[in-house]
Amino acid sequence: MIPVISKLPQTGTTIFTTMSALAAEYGAINLSQGFPDYSCSPQLIELVNKAMQDGHNQYAPMAGVMALREQVAIKTEKLYGAQYNPETEITITAGGTQAVFTAISAVIHPNDEVIIFEPAYDCYAPAIKLMGGVVKSLELEPPDYRIAWDMVKRLINNKTKMIILNSPHNPTATILSKEDIDELSALVKNQDILILSDEVYEHLVFDNQEHHSMARYPELQQRSMIVASFGKTFHATGWKMGYCLAPAYLMQEFRKIHQFLVFSVNTPLQHAIAEYLKDENTYLNLPEFFQDKRDHFRKGLEQSRFSLLPCSGSYFQSVTYDAITDEKDTDFAIRLTKEIGVAAIPVSAFYRKGTDRHVLRFCFAKMQETLDKAVDRLIKV
Repeated sequence: MIPVISKLPQTGTTIFTTMSALAAEYGAINLSQGFPDYSCSPQLIELVNKAMQDGHNQYAPMAGVMALREQVAIKTEKLYGAQYNPETEITITAGGTQAVFTAISAVIHPNDEVIIFEPAYDCYAPAIKLMGGVVKSLELEPPDYRIAWDMVKRLINNKTKMIILNSPHNPTATILSKEDIDELSALVKNQDILILSDEVYEHLVFDNQEHHSMARYPELQQRSMIVASFGKTFHATGWKMGYCLAPAYLMQEFRKIHQFLVFSVNTPLQHAIAEYLKDENTYLNLPEFFQDKRDHFRKGLEQSRFSLLPCSGSYFQSVTYDAITDEKDTDFAIRLTKEIGVAAIPVSAFYRKGTDRHVLRFCFAKMQETLDKAVDRLIKV
């Protein structure tokens, strides 16, 4: 055996893979991994089939099919008042995770420091480390997981290259407020700090609240790479389709990496989504659709001994379980899967240090029947 020095020696199989496999093994209801158990739009599937029949089966342009980039530009201006040039400032990617990795790869050099907020989606820190960057994490605390901007200010120095934000947030379901935007704007003013904004749940904001995209604020837009996901938006996570928005000077660097990472992404899907996006209701109706699921799931869980944490966006509901057990969240999640038949994600997996605050994350992007079955089991715990 040839010795190999691992670039990520502390990294194993992701918690999402682990819990989904455990759910399958024990026949549990899988509320762990973030994917729907219902189909995407039949119209969208028909459009994909039509694109294939029409011969759109070869390489797409490296940056993406122009018709789709144009629809993304129209959608972004309509929602946030921001103009992006489809030719130079929009790139179609193989999902949000690829876009995040590409963005970090494009601008982070050895010893550059990147600020992240934990609990954090698990792809951020490994990508930073692979580029030789230094992860500077700030731990947020339940129940509100608000960012303490005075603490962020203390982390900033002349090595700080980037701040990674995620709103709506996975796993905590929090969203950035206008006060957060004001604090962030003041913090980065006159600083050479880039922003990577993970906005894959941009259309899943509840209770008539507003999504504060970096695209909405010109002073932030000019230093931001924004990541979005068609898979999350259109209930088709397996398609791995997303995009990145960035000013031309940043997108130029992004595409240098993108072209050697995947070159281009699924051609017929791009043509289909471009056509599908022409109807704005395909995304404008999503908040109501998911809020109904959130409310139904929360109402059911109120009968249980779990304590509900706030849920302002995304399709995740976090709970604490101090009234039930003092077990580690990983142990409790495994026992819940094996003995109760419901799989969740232990939120300690979203902290590099494995910080355990006895919080589990459930995904409610499921059919009502699935949620009802899960609740019936959870109220017995």
